[in-house]
Amino acid sequence: MPSLPSGFADEASLDDFMSTPTPELIEDLAKLEGDILILGAGGKMGPTVARMAKRAAPNKRVVAVARFSSPGLMDELAGYGVEPVVCDLLDREAVQALPKLENVIFMAGFKFGADSDPGMTWAMNVQVPTFVAEAFPGSRIVVFSTGCVYPFANVKEGGSTEDVAPNPPGEYAITCLGRERMFEYYSGLNGTPCLIYRLNYAIDLRYGVIHDIAQKIRNGEPIDVSMGHVNLIWQGDACAQALRCLLHCQSPAVPLNVSGPEIISVRWLAQELGRRMGTEPSFVGEEADFSWVTNTARAVQLFGYPHVSLMSMLDWVADWVASDRRSLGKPTKYEVRSGAY
Repeated sequence: MPSLPSGFADEASLDDFMSTPTPELIEDLAKLEGDILILGAGGKMGPTVARMAKRAAPNKRVVAVARFSSPGLMDELAGYGVEPVVCDLLDREAVQALPKLENVIFMAGFKFGADSDPGMTWAMNVQVPTFVAEAFPGSRIVVFSTGCVYPFANVKEGGSTEDVAPNPPGEYAITCLGRERMFEYYSGLNGTPCLIYRLNYAIDLRYGVIHDIAQKIRNGEPIDVSMGHVNLIWQGDACAQALRCLLHCQSPAVPLNVSGPEIISVRWLAQELGRRMGTEPSFVGEEADFSWVTNTARAVQLFGYPHVSLMSMLDWVADWVASDRRSLGKPTKYEVRSGAY
């Protein structure tokens, strides 16, 4: 990895840095047999995963599958040597027709609008995994999921480990557990090696928990600290770990918590951002003793500490938001405790 920059002048430099593979990823993909298929590659993280995979393993075929509703994304990925394939994953026959590559990163899902459109939520988060698991019985599959499948954990006790039984609140989190269960079922039925990748809050400069807080500080809005603690990880580190997880898939499927190793106070995050942005944040609510926080000790044991530190993320996001650079306009809603999205 190159030395960490002090900041980013534009999105091109941000995306280039964020998709730079770590030496460990390059080494792991050299050991990995077969090519890589990324399903749901049109979302916030998908393009980074696809570009990073191709940069880490230029001799492998990397295929990115999505509806590709964002203008220019197909051409952009093709320019990096990634093969874009248009597919509606709700179409069972179209999923069956996809190239049967040896390694699959499954990133498709539906979150925001889950409570207003529960039918689509269940279709995307439970039915699509069924189609994919049926279509790829002989592949290794890393399945993106979320720490929201856990119950709230006492912030003083280190967060939920993978041994904690899921108990998700709300339509979105329940269907995310449904996604996991479908892959678990087919993993057992067909011997498909799977890893359930339970991610808590990847950070880009254009979206994410830090971005959301920084925007509120800039706009003079109070910070809700009811969900008083979070886990965070740089999106580049999260993508590298997802690809490295291909070497750790098993049957029956196994879960892995992925995030930064710290349980971080939302109030402290806001104070640190305010100091960088020259604005004193205001707050509403009171911190609860329990939050959606996970223990990532197993991931740290497998992959080591993330390359990008929390303090670097704070520096970069504060500068990006204060400079009024582009936002994706996709709030994380980290503060929601009801599970309703």
